[in-house]
Amino acid sequence: MDNQQLIQEKVAQATAILHEFDVDVWLTFVRETTLSPDPTLELIAGVDVTWQSAFVLSKDGRHTAIVGRYDTENVAQLGVYTHIIGYDEGIAQPLRETLNRLNPATIAINYSANDVAADGLSHGLYLALLHHLAGTPFVDRLISAERLVAALRGRKSQAEIERVRQAVATTLNLFDAVEAFARPGMTQRQIAAFVHQRIDEMGLGYAWPRPFNPIVTCGPESAVGHAAPGDVVLQKGHLLHLDLGVRQNDYCSDLQRMWYVLDEGETAAPPEVQRAFAVVYGAVKAGEAALKPGIPGWQVDEAARDFIVDNGYPEYKHAFGHLLGRVAHDGATVLAPRWERYAGICELPVEVGNIFTLELHVIVPHRGIMSLEEDVLVTNTGVEYLGRPQTTLRYIQPDSG
Repeated sequence: MDNQQLIQEKVAQATAILHEFDVDVWLTFVRETTLSPDPTLELIAGVDVTWQSAFVLSKDGRHTAIVGRYDTENVAQLGVYTHIIGYDEGIAQPLRETLNRLNPATIAINYSANDVAADGLSHGLYLALLHHLAGTPFVDRLISAERLVAALRGRKSQAEIERVRQAVATTLNLFDAVEAFARPGMTQRQIAAFVHQRIDEMGLGYAWPRPFNPIVTCGPESAVGHAAPGDVVLQKGHLLHLDLGVRQNDYCSDLQRMWYVLDEGETAAPPEVQRAFAVVYGAVKAGEAALKPGIPGWQVDEAARDFIVDNGYPEYKHAFGHLLGRVAHDGATVLAPRWERYAGICELPVEVGNIFTLELHVIVPHRGIMSLEEDVLVTNTGVEYLGRPQTTLRYIQPDSG
C-alpha cells in the first residue's frame, strides 16, 4: 500500500471515529508545516502547506480542504477531500462559509494538555482561528480533539501494522549484526558507528534523533537513560545493552536487547546476571499478561512494576510502555504509573490495534544495566509480538570479532 492509499484508509477511519464519538467536524488548522508540523496532518493529508490551511473532516463524509492556491494540486492528488478550496488573500471567508454550510454543533481542534500528539495547534494559530471565527456561533462550539487523535493514531490499520512489523524485522537483523561485530575493547561510539553505517547503507531513518540512536550501554560506567554513545569501553564480565529504533516506510521500531561478555573461562553469565535477566523477562511477561483491551494503562504498568519490586529490585522510574507508530513515542495512552507527569494518559484504556512497547530495567552491580524492550500488537484476546522476543540472555565471546 502506498502513502496515498494509507491516507485514504486513515481518513475513512477518522470518519468512523467522528460517528463513534458523535463529533460533527474535526478541524486541523495549520501553517508553515515544515517549520511547525501538526502530528495529525501526516495521517489525514501528508502534504506540506505554507499559508494558513484548514483540513475539515465531517461526520457526513463531506471533507473539505482550504489551502493556499498553490497547494491545491497536492491535496487533490490525495483523493480524499470532496471540496478543495484554494484562496489568495485570506482564509477567513472560505473557512466561515464552509462551517456555515456544514453547521456543526461540535468542532474538534487539535489541543490537549496531556497528549502531545493531539496538541498540534499552536497558541498563536489558535488565536488566529478565534479571530477568523469572531462574530460566528462556531467560537463556542470548539472542543479538544484529543479523543479523536488518540483513536486515529492509536488504532493501527493492517497496513500500518505491517509497516511496523517490517521495521521490527530490520532492527532484529541489526541486533544480530551487532552481536557478530562487537568485542571487548570497543567503545560505545564504535558500536554505534557500526549501526549507523548499516542503517545509512539501507537508506533508512531513525525512530529518534541519530546522535542518540542507538543507545549503547557498556557495563557499570555508562549513563543510564537517553545519553549519546561515548567513549566507555566494553569489557569482559560486563553487560552490553542496545536500545535501537529505525524508521522504515514512515513507521518505526523501538527495541532493546541484552548481551553478556563472557570473561576468560566462563561459559555462562554469573548467577546474579542470570537472575536479573530472569526477573526483567518475568516482569515483561507479567505486563504482557495484563495487557488486554479495555484495561487502563496504569494497571498494566502496575503488574510489571510489582513483579520487579516483589523480586527485590527498586522500581524503574519511567513508564512500562508507550504507543509506537510513525514515531517511537506515538502519543496518547501510556502504560505508566499514576504519577503527575503521566496524568490524563495513563488512565486511557488499551484498545485493539494499539502497538505498545514493553520495557523496563534493573541494575546489576559492577555489571551494568539489564533492560529489555519488545514491540507488541494488542489483539482481541491479548497481544501479538511483532518480532521474535528475547527470551534468554545473549552472549559475546571474549575472542569474538
